[in-house]
Amino acid sequence: MAIDPNAVGAAGKSTERSWGYRDSLLYAVGIGAGAEDPFGSELEFTTHNSKGVEHQTFPTQGVVIGFGAGGAIGKVGEIDWGRVLHGSQGITLHRPIPVGGTVVIEEKVSGIWDKGEGKNAIIDTEASAALKETGESLFDLRGSLVVRGAGGFGGEEGNTAPQVHAPDVSPDHEITYQTRQDQALTYRLSGDYNPLHSDPWFATELGGFPTPILHGLCTYGFTGRALLHALCGGDPARFGSMDSRFSAPVFPGDSLTVQIWVEDGSAIYRTIAQKDTEQERTVIDNGMCTFS
Repeated sequence: MAIDPNAVGAAGKSTERSWGYRDSLLYAVGIGAGAEDPFGSELEFTTHNSKGVEHQTFPTQGVVIGFGAGGAIGKVGEIDWGRVLHGSQGITLHRPIPVGGTVVIEEKVSGIWDKGEGKNAIIDTEASAALKETGESLFDLRGSLVVRGAGGFGGEEGNTAPQVHAPDVSPDHEITYQTRQDQALTYRLSGDYNPLHSDPWFATELGGFPTPILHGLCTYGFTGRALLHALCGGDPARFGSMDSRFSAPVFPGDSLTVQIWVEDGSAIYRTIAQKDTEQERTVIDNGMCTFS
């Protein structure tokens, strides 16, 4: 069964997701928190029992809490998961994510785009998460998957062009983080066990990559760390939203340089892997963040 262009609007099942302080700690180290200065910075994210330090979560943790919840993507037809890449990801926070809790997630297919025979199919989803105990909205998610070579199923081409572009001036902030060689093995423990990120055979034979690649959402988390510290003084309560487009793969061990241009409570950003080397490439582009 090919991708069904009439599946737009299809909803998944209302799904509960719970997490605890250990999940929040694991997510933090999965996106590199504390790696540069293990006992001197980011302790509020990497420990839960340090004297005088209140445990907090990164705003981007919502993307793993809501990852795949509801199964709406299963309503669009047959997908070759060996050809799937993460195309974009966005989150809007309504309040800081607690270090543990339970949410009810509602998810739907919001768009299906056909880029033509032999080209890509793009599937958009949206989800909302509310705290189970109070019904209070916690965060909203939006994202897209790119199924390489799956176009030609009779759907609309759609306008999926970027909405923002990085200015042609020097960035206001530039932050570089170093990923570890085992970064994907740590990050996958937060729940994304796609073998594209861990199995050399799957990555080369089915994915077409020379080695397993880093999760797009791990790169997203590294980028969100930089935005949180540069724009919000490290305070998750000031973090509003973050939308990214993934433009190239990242390999574990790559450096990630986040460039940020600020204007009136919002910022445009991009992330560059292996900056100033022969392997330099933009891996997140056309990013937009809002903050207070």
